[in-house]
Amino acid sequence: MTETVRTGGCQCGAVRFRIRGALGRPSICHCRMCQKQFGSFFGALVTVPKDGVEWVREEPSYFQSSVNIDRGFCSRCGTPLTYRQPGGLEIAIGAFDDRFDLAPQIQINYAARLPWVEKIFDAPVHDDPDYYTRQESIISFQHPDHETANWPQQGLKL
Repeated sequence: MTETVRTGGCQCGAVRFRIRGALGRPSICHCRMCQKQFGSFFGALVTVPKDGVEWVREEPSYFQSSVNIDRGFCSRCGTPLTYRQPGGLEIAIGAFDDRFDLAPQIQINYAARLPWVEKIFDAPVHDDPDYYTRQESIISFQHPDHETANWPQQGLKL
């Protein structure tokens, strides 16, 4: 039997993780603290196995957002990464290299959701082909969605 291994990390590649073992429940949380941590409408997180996380490069920095909650992020690029509470650790779904099977299964703090969040995907789709052509010409300095032997501190300049 092969062990499940998942990888991921921040935008700049300074904080990278490797997880061995099965992931728990993917969720989105609507609480104000998650909204602020992610700078978004909600936070998307998945529980990870106890003692199953290895920080491959640097570890996240933490901000204590409440009496028993710490929220981890990369101190270099600011990527939100973790939600640490007495019962365990959750990692931001968007930080995983492969996220396609991590669809949220539950909504937490639903009563605190923004009233329009359920309608955002009804908005028109921006479909200007010139815009997308310009987007393809952007050179990204973000770490790729796979492991690398090393990664330059300022990203890869092509």
